[in-house]
Amino acid sequence: MKLDSCSLGFRVKSGWAAVAFLGGPRKTPRLIETRIVALSDPAVPHARQPYHAGFGTAQRNAAKVARLVQGIERFSRRAIAKLVAGYREEHQVARAGVVVASLTDPATITNPHMRAHASEGRLFRTVLIDGLQRCGIGVEVILERDAFESLAEALRCPPHAAKARVAELGTAADHWRAEQKVAAAAAWLVR
Repeated sequence: MKLDSCSLGFRVKSGWAAVAFLGGPRKTPRLIETRIVALSDPAVPHARQPYHAGFGTAQRNAAKVARLVQGIERFSRRAIAKLVAGYREEHQVARAGVVVASLTDPATITNPHMRAHASEGRLFRTVLIDGLQRCGIGVEVILERDAFESLAEALRCPPHAAKARVAELGTAADHWRAEQKVAAAAAWLVR
């Protein structure tokens, strides 16, 4: 049995990622599914924001951060492996696009609260990429601000047309917000 070649797209958030799963031809893919994958254990307090001590406050307890990060790494590896294994039951999956808000090094940010946000962005991007690579999936990281422009270049159309084509993919999707749309654009880019 020949398996359909598909691609995954993710939009990373703090503690979770929106997922878009595309199949079909590269020029006219179809949306198979959208979902949310948890990258941190919802039962563990502060796991979604391990670098925060509270609202607007950076966590200064390095041991607590290290413990939370280790838990996030374990949890996300299992969650991603389960996600990929489920898709591979019926599809061939070899590529994923991971959309991120920024690639800024948190160490370059002087405001402690903003550094905490940047650290969480890097952490969840890193655990997602690591989990996908452990599953043998090739990963391309895409800045959110470049996603639709890059897709437009690949499709040889204007950015607004690329956005419209992505929007059309989700006409039957239960969840089709901005996160799912940009994840779908990333999945289309790596097809």
